Amino acid sequence: MTFEFDLGILGGGQLGRMSIMAAQRMGLACLSLDPAGGGPAAQVGPAMQAAFTDVDALKHLFSVCARVTFENEFVPATAVREALEQLGRPPEFLMPGLDCLATVQDKLHQREAYVRAGVPSPKAVAIADDGAAAIATIGFPMVLKARFGGYDGRGTRTARNAQEFEDYKTIWADGGWLAEEFVEFKRELAVMVMRRRYGDEWLQACFPTMETVQANHQCDLVFPAEADATEIALRAVEAVGGEGLFGVELFEKADGSLVVNEIAPRPHNSGHYTLDWGGPSQFEQHVRLALNLPPAPLDGVPTCMANLIGQPHVGDFRSGLVAAIFSDFGVRVHWYGKQPRPGRKLGHINAVGGDIVDRAVRAREAFYNAWRLDPEPDDLVEP
Repeated sequence: MTFEFDLGILGGGQLGRMSIMAAQRMGLACLSLDPAGGGPAAQVGPAMQAAFTDVDALKHLFSVCARVTFENEFVPATAVREALEQLGRPPEFLMPGLDCLATVQDKLHQREAYVRAGVPSPKAVAIADDGAAAIATIGFPMVLKARFGGYDGRGTRTARNAQEFEDYKTIWADGGWLAEEFVEFKRELAVMVMRRRYGDEWLQACFPTMETVQANHQCDLVFPAEADATEIALRAVEAVGGEGLFGVELFEKADGSLVVNEIAPRPHNSGHYTLDWGGPSQFEQHVRLALNLPPAPLDGVPTCMANLIGQPHVGDFRSGLVAAIFSDFGVRVHWYGKQPRPGRKLGHINAVGGDIVDRAVRAREAFYNAWRLDPEPDDLVEP
């Protein structure tokens, strides 16, 4: 059976964009589905505009693509399952599998999978009724999380005492939230994991362990951690029945022990450095795994990534791009083609070689300084 496209991608953001570009370098054709339309993925390849819940649209994508993967984990597993059943396509053409997707989508089910597998992770329970059982089990301080859809700090609150817990009742009272143990950690780590069955054999491998620094609940910097979290990262992916490419976020505690925070069944912000580290990128590996091709050997050099976040009062991003490049000919700027707005992830800078963190930060500041415009007089506040 022949197909019009080699790979379908559910999602139209920057992760889809960079996955499509990786596939195109291999001569492959991709089709993305983007509910919003006109997103970063649609700028580099054919795209459909439809809701993730549109079963007919999913069926069309599944009928014209040899295999399908995800750009994000917010595509409802129930809609995907219905489309597959109506079309009669085998579930193995989808990566990750539906059961894995359903587990990862629900943060409570994700935690429960770790518990069953003995993977260290924060204790978590559903918030039900008046929340008393959750308080008795977790105690304070606790983290409140939406079970579905949260990312970059969205859908997350911290309650330090009973009054703060009660203050958040308007968001958790209708259900769909969990209470989670608050973890004191000294730093955050991340590992990109590859796991795929080829015949009777499992291939499991990891990109280097990276340290991630957050700012305003968003990933700000990523650089080599000089640590090895591969064992626990692999166990976390195995715990959810994962197959494909996964980003695993971890906490390192003061005593050096590791606990799994969350995983994402797709390329991940913490793996963007691989676009310039000299070896295969996470996006190439994502495409290879989705198409049941063997991944490329992992080999690269230390690289630091600095995210580019939308700022107020900005001009043409090209002025920032030029400034960053001329500040350091060894850095690379990646722009996602998104509409700029304050706080939005719009691109990133990679620095390779020596002093990678300082150089990435300096190049980013050069970008921001050239990109920002002087505020309008009405925006100035008297001291």
